[in-house]
Amino acid sequence: MKARVHVMLKDGVLDPQGEAVRHALGSLGFDGVGSVRQGKVIEMDLADGTTEETVRDMCEKLLANTVIESYSVDLG
Repeated sequence: MKARVHVMLKDGVLDPQGEAVRHALGSLGFDGVGSVRQGKVIEMDLADGTTEETVRDMCEKLLANTVIESYSVDLG
Protein backbone atom coordinates (compact mmCIF):
# COMPACT_ATOMS: atom_id res chain seq x y z
CA MET A 1 0.00 0.00 0.00
CA LYS A 2 1.20 3.53 -0.74
CA ALA A 3 0.72 6.59 1.40
CA ARG A 4 1.33 10.17 0.33
CA VAL A 5 1.68 12.88 2.97
CA HIS A 6 1.48 16.55 1.96
CA VAL A 7 3.12 18.93 4.46
CA MET A 8 2.70 22.71 4.22
CA LEU A 9 3.50 25.62 6.49
CA LYS A 10 0.40 26.90 8.26
CA ASP A 11 -1.15 30.18 7.14
CA GLY A 12 0.57 33.10 8.79
CA VAL A 13 3.94 31.33 9.09
CA LEU A 14 6.67 33.07 7.09
CA ASP A 15 7.76 30.99 4.07
CA PRO A 16 11.20 32.26 2.95
CA GLN A 17 11.60 29.49 0.34
CA GLY A 18 8.24 30.34 -1.17
CA GLU A 19 9.17 34.02 -1.24
CA ALA A 20 12.48 33.20 -2.96
CA VAL A 21 10.61 31.19 -5.62
CA ARG A 22 8.12 34.05 -6.14
CA HIS A 23 10.97 36.52 -6.56
CA ALA A 24 12.84 34.23 -8.97
CA LEU A 25 9.71 33.73 -11.09
CA GLY A 26 9.32 37.49 -11.35
CA SER A 27 12.98 37.83 -12.36
CA LEU A 28 12.39 35.29 -15.12
CA GLY A 29 9.51 37.35 -16.50
CA PHE A 30 6.61 35.45 -14.98
CA ASP A 31 4.53 38.41 -13.85
CA GLY A 32 1.34 38.12 -11.87
CA VAL A 33 2.50 35.62 -9.23
CA GLY A 34 1.11 37.05 -6.00
CA SER A 35 2.49 34.56 -3.53
CA VAL A 36 4.10 31.13 -3.40
CA ARG A 37 3.92 28.60 -0.56
CA GLN A 38 6.38 25.73 -0.73
CA GLY A 39 5.79 22.39 0.95
CA LYS A 40 6.88 18.80 0.72
CA VAL A 41 5.41 15.48 -0.32
CA ILE A 42 6.46 12.27 1.41
CA GLU A 43 5.63 8.97 -0.33
CA MET A 44 5.85 5.72 1.58
CA ASP A 45 5.34 2.07 0.72
CA LEU A 46 3.55 0.53 3.69
CA ALA A 47 2.47 -2.93 4.70
CA ASP A 48 -1.07 -3.84 3.69
CA GLY A 49 -3.48 -3.04 6.47
CA THR A 50 -1.62 0.03 7.71
CA THR A 51 -4.30 2.44 8.85
CA GLU A 52 -4.64 6.15 8.23
CA GLU A 53 -4.46 6.57 11.99
CA THR A 54 -0.99 4.98 11.98
CA VAL A 55 0.19 7.31 9.20
CA ARG A 56 -1.21 10.32 11.09
CA ASP A 57 0.69 9.14 14.17
CA MET A 58 3.87 9.08 12.03
CA CYS A 59 3.13 12.67 10.99
CA GLU A 60 2.53 13.84 14.53
CA LYS A 61 5.73 12.24 15.82
CA LEU A 62 8.19 12.81 12.96
CA LEU A 63 7.04 13.85 9.49
CA ALA A 64 5.49 17.24 10.30
CA ASN A 65 6.25 19.94 12.83
CA THR A 66 2.64 20.45 13.86
CA VAL A 67 3.41 23.74 15.60
CA ILE A 68 4.07 25.44 12.25
CA GLU A 69 2.99 22.85 9.64
CA SER A 70 -0.25 21.21 8.60
CA TYR A 71 -0.47 17.92 6.74
CA SER A 72 -2.87 15.74 4.80
CA VAL A 73 -2.73 12.01 4.18
CA ASP A 74 -3.71 10.11 1.02
CA LEU A 75 -3.77 6.31 1.14
CA GLY A 76 -3.91 4.30 -2.03
